[in-house]
Amino acid sequence: MKKIAILFIAGLLLGTVSCKESEFAEAYPDPAKIAESTVEKQFTGVLYANREYVLPGYTHYFTTLRLSMNPYTQAIGRLNQSGLYVPGSAGVENVWFSYYDMLAQYRELQKIYASKPADQQADRKIFMLAAAIYVYDHTQRMVDVYGAIPFTEAGKLSTNGGEYAASLAKFDTAEGIYAFMLDDLKKIATELNTITLNAGYQKSFQTQDFLNKGDITAWKRYANSLRLRMLNRVSDVESMKTRSNTEIAEILGNAATFPIVETNAQNIQINVFDINTDINSKGFQGGLASDGWYGNTAGKAMIDHMNTNKDPRLPILFEPGLNAAGKFIGIDPLASEAVQTAQYNAGQLAIYNRYTTSHNQFFPGVIINAAQMNLIKAEYYLRTGNDASAKTAYETAISQSVEFYNKILSLTNATGITGSTIPTAATPASVAAYLAGDGVNWAKATTNAQKLNLIATQKWLHYNVVQPYENWADLRRLDLPVLSFQVDNANNQTLPPVKWTIPGNEITYNAANYAAIKATDNLKTKLFWDVK
Repeated sequence: MKKIAILFIAGLLLGTVSCKESEFAEAYPDPAKIAESTVEKQFTGVLYANREYVLPGYTHYFTTLRLSMNPYTQAIGRLNQSGLYVPGSAGVENVWFSYYDMLAQYRELQKIYASKPADQQADRKIFMLAAAIYVYDHTQRMVDVYGAIPFTEAGKLSTNGGEYAASLAKFDTAEGIYAFMLDDLKKIATELNTITLNAGYQKSFQTQDFLNKGDITAWKRYANSLRLRMLNRVSDVESMKTRSNTEIAEILGNAATFPIVETNAQNIQINVFDINTDINSKGFQGGLASDGWYGNTAGKAMIDHMNTNKDPRLPILFEPGLNAAGKFIGIDPLASEAVQTAQYNAGQLAIYNRYTTSHNQFFPGVIINAAQMNLIKAEYYLRTGNDASAKTAYETAISQSVEFYNKILSLTNATGITGSTIPTAATPASVAAYLAGDGVNWAKATTNAQKLNLIATQKWLHYNVVQPYENWADLRRLDLPVLSFQVDNANNQTLPPVKWTIPGNEITYNAANYAAIKATDNLKTKLFWDVK
């Protein structure tokens, strides 16, 4: 049985990103050989460990997202059956284990680094800073779905010399983890401005870093963009409001010191260059499109908004049902199961465009992108009374979102798709017309509440199934856009939950520490940042 106190994968000595998974296994058949790892190669092990939960993989989309986040945001439609608001235990556990596999790799990296003399630590510091940014990104994601989790003491079985009892990790509070990471990310962002690498370690960093290819400026953008995302997430928390506004102002007012992702060329994502390596999106097809009801059927609210406002992304993101005469129709969450089933069987319902999404084996592993950053900026400027800057950021984000999906479409290698043709890219003219439309036009919104709804709706549209964690987090935090759900009166969980619960294995094997947070471990206790 897996449990986080003993989760410990052998250190992956990754020479280049073109290595096959079998080669990693052959190099490390025995976890006891972890001492043979190095800082440089262990860093790649951190990135590699959860790659299938960054790239759109089969297990993540099929066992987790189709049954929880994506229907909870109505990014996809689901049949109205009893129990539809209870997250599947397998999917929840898979996310848990993937994260702690990665964290175990990170703890081993820290252990190896700590064993080096000071001069060698100085040479290799960039690996530690970059790894921390990556781990904190995925830690925020975990906190945002589970709340309190084991973090500061987790994954340290090897560090503790194999002492199992000493390695059972306490649960840290969600707010405490946020505060710790925000503190450390600010330090990292500052240190990255002064770090220098000699030629040898610059080359090594480029080789081992399959995310940002050794680009220190990209890691700066990643660190500060992550800070911006976290600070905005806590912007309504009374104890963090001042910090949020102060540090966001500092970041946005000092681009040279604290750069963030500003253009799609700067997006933080795992790009796929060769689908015959382990860095590919081959699993996206089975994960998203293998089960029509629960994977890629379009939700009515999203389709209706895109239809009404002539969204230029509509034909890029979706394709009409086979018998829908070219019309985009989404599944109604308030319809009966019988009506929904009849509509699906009649071939009326739209699905996610297979050329752009599921069958596109070059689909990147999306982490942070420019449209997301500008929508966060728009929200910040709106709440601080800078309407002009909010408008600019909002409109820029929409243009960047269209550009983002145009680019992904251009990467596609999808073949053998019946009943559909490859869509054409959206044009600047279609974007301009969209921005001028009544349901999107900033000037048509006369109150801050209406403008916030515009921003939240664009987040929802942009994230869809591509950034499900961001989508669900912002929907819970803002309660916008307003979505309607059928009440499941046959189940104790009558509406979508506000968080996940801790997996059963963790409860069983870490019972003493779990007891401290048991009272809040349910589907109805909001996260600390969910205050509206």
